[in-house]
Amino acid sequence: MNLEVYREISLGDMTARYLRDRETGQVELQLLPQDMAAVSESDRLRKALHNVVQAHLTGEGQPGTYGGGVTLLQSGTTRSLCLEGLDCRTENGGVQVIADFIHPTGCRFRHHLEWDGHRPILTSWSEAENRGESDVSLELLTSFSLGGMTPLLPDAAPGALRLHRLRSAWSMEGRLCSETLERLNLEPSWARHGVRCERFGQVGSMPVNGWFPWMILEDVPNQVYWGCQLAHNGSWQMEVTRLDDTVSLSGGQADYAYGHWRKTLAPGQRFETPRAFLTVCRAQNVDQVAGRMVTAMDAAIPKGPLPLFFNEYCTTWGVPSEASVADQLAVLEGKGFTHFVMDAGWYKPDDLPWDDALGDYEVSKVLFPSGMEKTVAAIREAGMIPGIWFEPETVGKTSRAYGQEDHLLKRDGAVITTPTRRFWDLCDPWVQQYLEERVIRFLHRYGFGYVKLDYNETIGLGCDGAESLGEGLRRQMAAVIGFLRRLREQVPGIQVELCASGGHRLEPSMLTEVSFASFSDAHECVAIPIVAANLHRVMQPAQSQIWAVVRKEDSLRRLGYSLCAAMLGSMCISGDVCELSPEQWDAVEKGLAFYRSVSECIRRGVSRRFGPEVLSYNSPEGWQGVLRTGEQGKTLAVLHRFGGDWTEPIRIPWEGGAIESVYDCCGSRIWLESGALCWEPREPMSSAAVLLG
Repeated sequence: MNLEVYREISLGDMTARYLRDRETGQVELQLLPQDMAAVSESDRLRKALHNVVQAHLTGEGQPGTYGGGVTLLQSGTTRSLCLEGLDCRTENGGVQVIADFIHPTGCRFRHHLEWDGHRPILTSWSEAENRGESDVSLELLTSFSLGGMTPLLPDAAPGALRLHRLRSAWSMEGRLCSETLERLNLEPSWARHGVRCERFGQVGSMPVNGWFPWMILEDVPNQVYWGCQLAHNGSWQMEVTRLDDTVSLSGGQADYAYGHWRKTLAPGQRFETPRAFLTVCRAQNVDQVAGRMVTAMDAAIPKGPLPLFFNEYCTTWGVPSEASVADQLAVLEGKGFTHFVMDAGWYKPDDLPWDDALGDYEVSKVLFPSGMEKTVAAIREAGMIPGIWFEPETVGKTSRAYGQEDHLLKRDGAVITTPTRRFWDLCDPWVQQYLEERVIRFLHRYGFGYVKLDYNETIGLGCDGAESLGEGLRRQMAAVIGFLRRLREQVPGIQVELCASGGHRLEPSMLTEVSFASFSDAHECVAIPIVAANLHRVMQPAQSQIWAVVRKEDSLRRLGYSLCAAMLGSMCISGDVCELSPEQWDAVEKGLAFYRSVSECIRRGVSRRFGPEVLSYNSPEGWQGVLRTGEQGKTLAVLHRFGGDWTEPIRIPWEGGAIESVYDCCGSRIWLESGALCWEPREPMSSAAVLLG
């Protein structure tokens, strides 16, 4: 190779470094902290640059070196790209970088990299335009591709690189997994031959079903981290690849090999990939890097004081009624709640389960004999914003909508059917009109100010209606975003809660379209503080709506455990509110008052988790402490002790101000000593929340 540093561009505290191979025309993007210099390329064995645009056209050459079936990166299409030009523009304090590549077919591929001039992240995406005379079919086009890692160490840097990812499963979202590249078998061979690839992602309409679209690569000796997060609500993939001394990170929507995505471009047509957010920095831990990426969702942070939600789902379990709402309002009025949300089941037919009756959405005359108007008016008279639940994208097996097969998604000509649900085709104008009447006009007609939009199944590989199943899925998921936007336009001021069996859609493209999001379906289990803390790495805590389910049999210690957990985001109370004793209500109301006093720390700030790794979420042992420092300088500490033996006081580094206030239902001992916040809970499953000045 004949390498040159083609361009270096300053982007805040980051530098984008473009390397070019004079012989092949390939261009690689490296990111470095602004104050750090790359090692000489002569200190590393290179086989090829990892091009900043990775693409594959149907019928072109495979990657080689045993890459077939493993990856489509560095395929014949990518190897044929030749740089036409790189342009850097400065506008409104930000920077836009555009690199154009030409392919022998006449297609133009374009790399975009933007910095807005403020946030410590970069936005990356690619586009393809068919400027030839014949159709071409894309099977891969990445949103981002970084190469040359680590540019700060010579040779293959054995043992120096660690990959951090977030696993996810229903009610156990966001488990941090950290592994050296060697343990992932990503060490180069002795001959620097044979591609190594760790490809991971998700296939279907639940983008956080298995993994979050998020990864961080750590250069351990230099304490430098590269972070990548995708904004895509359908099938996606990320890849860590290696052939020689350097490592590459790539990602975007799932390709043909992983997610059956193929997109045909006629002459003159173009296609853009989903956005990705990138960052690089020196840091002490993963949380600091994750905090930089979370700023991609700053615009979605609720304005003003955080709300206090009541959602009656864990009170009636899917059978809300005019009578039950009236009873709950009588207890809740005057306690500071801002929202009252009626969850699933308000449309429940007689003698049929609510979750099989999705799709018709007609108010039950048995549950609401006076009509929905009376209940909505009662909620507003109690000083709260009325909210209601829908699952607009699916239909249940006992509904009339279930039989509308001409308007439901199909795969290979057959209606996509799960044990209880089918899926509307949101690209169908008939379906769009149906949902406008049954959902959007319903909300407007009754005067709801809040809607919880749930989603409790996944389409899977894809659907008919396009040139590939994956492209059919991509169009469907784009239509989901379109529905959200139409809803907000036609019901001015409506607040939307994102839910997908809890947290299965917690990715930036969806989070930036809504006001709040259900953090998980962990309603009242002991793992709630663990999951809630995990999610600080992928979303703004102010958007993260966390359940605090109170039960009449709860001890004060258990009530405190639940309320402290909910202080890791926006608090949502549910449960036996009509049956708590005065002593229990006193403990709850003290928790609500403390939450309101610290809401500004939650709304905007920086988070750091302390404590040992929690192995079992169902039977957790050890402890966890989360410090959330707000923009005004105060810090909220949320502390939980789990099971197991723990005899020593828990110590969390703290060099700041004094203890200002405490919420503690457990009789704990809390003090400051020798640069640490110290906590000595009396027994397992204890908690406390502390405001530090």
